[in-house]
Amino acid sequence: MELKHIALIGAVAVTLQAAPALAQTEIIFGLSAADGSLQDQTAEEFARRANEKLGDKAVVKVFDSSQLGKDKDMLQKIKLGTMHITLPSSTMPEIAPEYALFDLPFLVADRAHLAKIDEALFDSVLKPAAEAKGYKPLAIWENGFRQITNSKHAVTTPADLKGLKIRTPNSSWRVAMFQEYGANPTPMPFSELFVALQTGVVDGQENPMTNIDGGKLNEVQKYLSLSNHVYSPAYPTVGVKAFEKLDPEVQKIIEETAQEVALWAREQGEAQDAELVGKLEAGGLEVNKTDRDAFVEASKPIYEKFAAEVTGGQEMIDQALSLANGSGS
Repeated sequence: MELKHIALIGAVAVTLQAAPALAQTEIIFGLSAADGSLQDQTAEEFARRANEKLGDKAVVKVFDSSQLGKDKDMLQKIKLGTMHITLPSSTMPEIAPEYALFDLPFLVADRAHLAKIDEALFDSVLKPAAEAKGYKPLAIWENGFRQITNSKHAVTTPADLKGLKIRTPNSSWRVAMFQEYGANPTPMPFSELFVALQTGVVDGQENPMTNIDGGKLNEVQKYLSLSNHVYSPAYPTVGVKAFEKLDPEVQKIIEETAQEVALWAREQGEAQDAELVGKLEAGGLEVNKTDRDAFVEASKPIYEKFAAEVTGGQEMIDQALSLANGSGS
């Protein structure tokens, strides 16, 4: 981590203009996820593969743990060209509401189903929606199936969330979801979460297990309730205008590698899930399973909201759900 901070001084000043002769273009990749999380692992795998292909044309450098700013800051920076790639997840619906499809609870049955949604909707619906706002997502990577932790008691049904202060990402859709469940959702950046849990500003949070582990949240939480309430993708994203200033061959390598790494990320996520349950339990968390049927019933208003507020929303829901048949486990 210290080496990243040293490199950061010069890196943030790099622009997307053509590099001087003898100088190597630095592709700056910033993300908010913690060092060691699956998002960070995937970014590092992307950088490794891309750098092998780029040779002396350019080099990808990764800065995790909000070193280059919070999600909103980094999205602005890729538009301005002061960095090149970032990895938003739950904040994407704030750019284009179509991405709230992945905020519909229990929509994604498993990763095989996610792959089918990716193939059916990413290029035709999701990517154009973001491009219209000046952003270009390159692929759908893994953040993971989200689970609930808190310091008060085990959560089995939505009623157990009543009155609990639950940190959510800065996503209006996730806030609406936890309001439906009876919680008091409190949006804040992930970088502020550990201290907020430690000091009791919030009682709990919801995240994929890789983020719970990477953020060492087991040190400030007591209960892990396995809900799988949402599958959150992560989207390696560039600014449309800034990206176009890169050498076309560099652009091609970046785009192709982002797509390649998507499958790797899902395989890693699936392999890590079972391992992380045991690791987090050994780290002090009491683990229980939630009542899926009770949560599904409580989630119906979120589907109604998406269908009513997002253009083509009901069609997207119908198409995504139809793809679940025979998706896998």
